[in-house]
Amino acid sequence: MDKEAAAGDGLKECGGKEPLTVVKVGGAIVEDEAKLNALLDNFSAIEGKKVLVHGGGRRATKIASALGIESHMVNGRRITDSDMLEVVTMVYGGLVNKNLVARLQAHGVNAIGLTGADMDVIRSHKRPVKDGIDYGFVGDVDRVDGSGLRTLIDDGITPVMAPLTHDGKGTVLNTNADTIASETAKALAEFYDVTLIYSFEKKGVLSNPDDDESVIAAINREAFERYVADGTIAGGMIPKLENALSAVDAGVSRVIITLATAIDGKHGTVISK
Repeated sequence: MDKEAAAGDGLKECGGKEPLTVVKVGGAIVEDEAKLNALLDNFSAIEGKKVLVHGGGRRATKIASALGIESHMVNGRRITDSDMLEVVTMVYGGLVNKNLVARLQAHGVNAIGLTGADMDVIRSHKRPVKDGIDYGFVGDVDRVDGSGLRTLIDDGITPVMAPLTHDGKGTVLNTNADTIASETAKALAEFYDVTLIYSFEKKGVLSNPDDDESVIAAINREAFERYVADGTIAGGMIPKLENALSAVDAGVSRVIITLATAIDGKHGTVISK
């Protein structure tokens, strides 16, 4: 028996779960060559099992513009008509995803690129019109097949997941990458001790947005509600933290919000119960 198998058996015997790290990287990092190189170096150095979830919105906007397709955003969410759906499918599921997979292979990480349609791994429904806003072909996640992902992961393969899902009726749907990461982490928490890392341009959640060193070390639900009430946490950070707290409520051990160059689990803001 090899060391990895023995370690796995030991975890089962003691009733524990093997660690797994889910890292979400945004489109801003994907577009920045230096930051992307650093992230791939750091991601490759993460020990044990792992999953990478990526965005790519900036690249999609750029290519759509070159094709004469205008981008429309509402509250940071992309309106996805049929023309834009073709663009994001090509960019997210093709250009960005396969570039990341190829570069991870060069780092010695045996990666596979997936959209939600591959292996029927993430199924969603088309977001209904609400408050007069029709997001078009945007999907809200119904389920993630954690067992299917586990088959790949336990075989030594690292999934690289694009922000695309499907409705089971033949239609691909554009889906928020933060949501993909959160829902994937939740589904895998049944099988692993999951850490979810959201990497972005700040060192963590800041108590003072003008001071990059004012990182709040840890946040639970009680602290979150207090910070929102006193205005310390506001704007786009509120839904990000709500997403993180939802993940820990659903069994994810911890969520870390940190710099894309600091995804070793030792930096940033830790969200837990």
